[in-house]
Parts: sequence; structure tokens; C-alpha cells
Amino acid sequence: MKVSLVTYTNEPERTVAAAARLCYSPVGIEEILEQMEKEKIETFIQKLLDLNHLSPFEHASFTFAIEGISRALTHQLVRHRLASYSQQSQRYVVEQNFNFIIPPTISGNNEALKVYQEVLRTVKEGYLKLVAMGIPAEDARYLLPNASETKIVVTMNARELLHFFEVRLCTRAQHEIRKLALKMLEELRKVAPVLFKKAGPLCETRGVCFEGPMSCGKLKAKT
Repeated sequence: MKVSLVTYTNEPERTVAAAARLCYSPVGIEEILEQMEKEKIETFIQKLLDLNHLSPFEHASFTFAIEGISRALTHQLVRHRLASYSQQSQRYVVEQNFNFIIPPTISGNNEALKVYQEVLRTVKEGYLKLVAMGIPAEDARYLLPNASETKIVVTMNARELLHFFEVRLCTRAQHEIRKLALKMLEELRKVAPVLFKKAGPLCETRGVCFEGPMSCGKLKAKT
């Protein structure tokens, strides 16, 4: 899995702090930006987080290029609707040398891995035979499984990213998207450490858990 932060709002933390400050200031945004000192920015953002006043966070956006993930992951990812996505098309891209993602529970089990690879090899051969017969890639792709490797570009604003981390860094999240969330957070903390200082699962950020009987019990152990 490869995750790259390819572009983001210039000075995202200053932008968020200035947008929030504008709501309570008689002066314009340019004057506010000039007066914004680093220490004040950090203090102001922390106050916004403490008050759960997150609408100003929507003014900072971040774009990621993600590779080496499965279609199973992207089916989950696109459920986060306050985002923009551009994914490699199986309709127009003929998958001549495509790869498959192997879950760790299978890669660590030799017998299971053998079954998994045999089935995927058969699928791949069938797909390529259909394409060679002149079947359009958009129809041959019906054979392709969730394990198919894919690439996607994702853009989210800071508020949506915080929500994304609340649900996808939970220990109940599926392993692959949880790994993705961890890598995305690592990249974000390099460029906006204050905005994402406290990013994490709901049990850590808000002290609540909505998993019910399926909860990992971490929050209960704390209380």
C-alpha cells in the first residue's frame, strides 16, 4: 500500500484559524491573516477542537494518491460521501498485469493461500481469455473480484478527515482500511500537526463507542 499526500490547502492551520476568527471579528480576512501568530493559531485550533466547533475545518482540504489497495477497500472508502474520488477504471483499463491483494489471515495460512491463489489465477486467466476473444473490458471485468488491486485519488476536507479517522481507526474497522487511515494520518501530521493532533477513534476523541456488544471493550476498561 502506497499513500502520498499530493496537494493540500496552503497553510491549512492558518486558514482554519482565520476562518473561525472571522466569525467574531469586525475586520476582514486579510487583516486577520496578518495578525495570526503561530502560537495563537495553535491555541485557537485547540479551542475549536475542545468546543467541537469544526465547521472552520472544512476550509482546509487534502488530496491523496493511493495505490496497492483492493476494490474491497474502495467500496468502503467511497461511503464517505463528503469527499471527491477519481479511481482507476476497470471499464477502460484492460487489466493485463493486474495484482491481487492478499489479506493477512490468508497470507499467513499456507493451505488457505494455496486455495486463494489458485482461484485468483483461474479468474485472471478467464478474464484475459475473454479480452482476447474480443469481449470488451467493461464486460470481462464482471469476473474480477474484490481482491483486485486498484488506484484512487481522494480529496477530503479536514473536518471529514477527522470523522474518517473516528470510524476507520477503530479496532473494529476492517484491517485494510484501518491501515490506510493510519498512513493518511501519518502524512497529515507532517503538514498539519495541530489540526490532526488528537485525531483517532471515537473512544479516544469523544469518549463514546457505538459498537454495542461488538465493542473491543477498550472504553469500558478505561471507565
